[in-house]
Amino acid sequence: MGEQRLIHWNERGEAHMVDVSGKSETVREARAQGWLKIDPEALLRFQAGSLDKGDAAAVARVAAIQAAKRTSDLIPLCHPLRLSGVEVEVRAHPPNRLEVQAVVRCTERTGVEMEAMTAVSVACLTLYDMLKSLDRGMEIGPICLLEKSGGRSGKWMRGDHGD
Repeated sequence: MGEQRLIHWNERGEAHMVDVSGKSETVREARAQGWLKIDPEALLRFQAGSLDKGDAAAVARVAAIQAAKRTSDLIPLCHPLRLSGVEVEVRAHPPNRLEVQAVVRCTERTGVEMEAMTAVSVACLTLYDMLKSLDRGMEIGPICLLEKSGGRSGKWMRGDHGD
C-alpha cells in the first residue's frame, strides 16, 4: 500500500481543512450501503405499508438527501460540495433486514464518499425512528462505502461488495 500521510493534520499536528484549491474539478460519484436488522413482524408491516407514521421508505429517502446536502455541517473537516444528484433506495430483505443504498454525484475538487455514507446513516436512523414502536431492539450496521469514482485516485470498489 505504501506510506500514506494523514492530510487532515498540519506539520504541527493540528487538525485543519485540506486545501483543495489546486485540484481540478472532476465528476465524482460514491455509493454507500447500510443495513437495519429488524423484527420479522415489523418488516412485514413495513413491506405492507401499514405503519402509523406513514411511508417510512419515503421519509428515509428525503432524510438521506437532506443529510447528504448537510454533510459539511455535521463532519467538521468536510468541504461543502455542490451536489448534482442523490439517489436513495430502501429494500426489504426478508426475514429481518432492510438495506439502504445511496449514490451521490457532483463535479468538484474532492470526493463525495462522506456524503454517501452520511446519507445512508441518516436514512437508517430515520427508519429506526419510524419503526421503533414496533421494535426498539433494531440494530443498525454495517455501514460502508461500496464504490467511488473520480478524482486523482480514480475508481475504487469494495472487494466483498458490502454484503
